[in-house]
Amino acid sequence: MPLTMAKPGDTAIIRKITGKDETRQRLAELGFVTDAAVTVVSEMAGSLILQIKGSRVALDRTMANRILI
Repeated sequence: MPLTMAKPGDTAIIRKITGKDETRQRLAELGFVTDAAVTVVSEMAGSLILQIKGSRVALDRTMANRILI
């Protein structure tokens, strides 16, 4: 299921990243790689605040839909 379906406070393991090569590369640079744990911190104005590898990152719903958990 896409990351956007997770609720605030949920921690999940990334199973797959979809999209173009540039999109996957950008997400990988932010730490979103297969088998990484990601926690949904909060959801604000259509964006998700995520914690991954000790950092907090904001992603819009379009990008978050490309991350499958």
